[in-house]
Amino acid sequence: MPNQEPEMPKISNHRPARKARRAKQSSCIYRVHNWSAYDRALKQRGSVTLWFAPEAVAAWHYQGAAQRGAQFVYSDLAIETALRLRLIYHLPLRQTEGFVESLLHLMGLDLSAPDHSTLSRRQKGLPVDLPTRPPQEPIHLVVDSSGLKVYGEGEWKVRQHGWSVRRTWRKLHLGVNEATGEIVAQTLTENSVDDASQVAPLLRHIDAEVARLGGDGSYDKHKVFKALADPPHQGPIEPIIALRKDAKIQQHGNCKAPPQTRDEILRAIRHKGRTGWKQQRGYHRRSLAETQMFRYKQIIGDKLRARRLANQKVESRLGCAILNRMTHLGKPESYKVEKGN
Repeated sequence: MPNQEPEMPKISNHRPARKARRAKQSSCIYRVHNWSAYDRALKQRGSVTLWFAPEAVAAWHYQGAAQRGAQFVYSDLAIETALRLRLIYHLPLRQTEGFVESLLHLMGLDLSAPDHSTLSRRQKGLPVDLPTRPPQEPIHLVVDSSGLKVYGEGEWKVRQHGWSVRRTWRKLHLGVNEATGEIVAQTLTENSVDDASQVAPLLRHIDAEVARLGGDGSYDKHKVFKALADPPHQGPIEPIIALRKDAKIQQHGNCKAPPQTRDEILRAIRHKGRTGWKQQRGYHRRSLAETQMFRYKQIIGDKLRARRLANQKVESRLGCAILNRMTHLGKPESYKVEKGN
């Protein structure tokens, strides 16, 4: 018989350490212990009296100084109230006008509702404040971004016929307080803008002191570390950013210049391992920003209703203000439970 070459041993892709680690992570579940309070908060979200407040009715008409041209009839608070109702109940502009008219009629008020043209025109440049509670300690800020659709098809059409040429997206950037879950800063940009360039604008919108900033690998840019080293109105901010796997040290120990923060993070990752570094620095808390982005798309929607960028910025900020108000009503409080208990 001809000499047969010995078979090479098969190399298994089985990684017992990783499987054991995943099994350990999945061996626990989380249970909510404040269901009664959280249930009341969920029901209160749909209450019209919560979003159509007496303060808005009292300041319904514009009381400012006279201006040249067409005068403002309705106050900014009245316009904001109508647009907020539009986002919460997912109404077009004309249905929003009819909905506000019916509410004023049911309340027995001799007030007129702003028409759809007024709502669209006044939305541009409308000042909207994010309702946040004063933090008790410096903020651990977590940031993330995701796309909101302007033009585009649904999943069914894409699966059947493919993508269309006419697709337009905007990118929503969020800064979330890790301790409270509140959105403390947000920006809306075109889809071509990278995440790292929005760290400095997000920090400028925050009045409180920021101690740490957590982000994924898309924030591993020189401009981010530069913005964190010299933020406005406070001292340096500690970055908790997962560096790229091919990251290299830029400034070695024999250099006379002071050590760079990014190089120190990379040395810590090499010393403790990527998983160990993430656990020590609390990198997993960054997922709270992804949770807020998921809440935005589920409650407000994954599609922008306005067609102009200026109006879209106000729309996204109104959506973030609504989410903060819902967070103040109540949120689930969970605790870890080992499986089998």
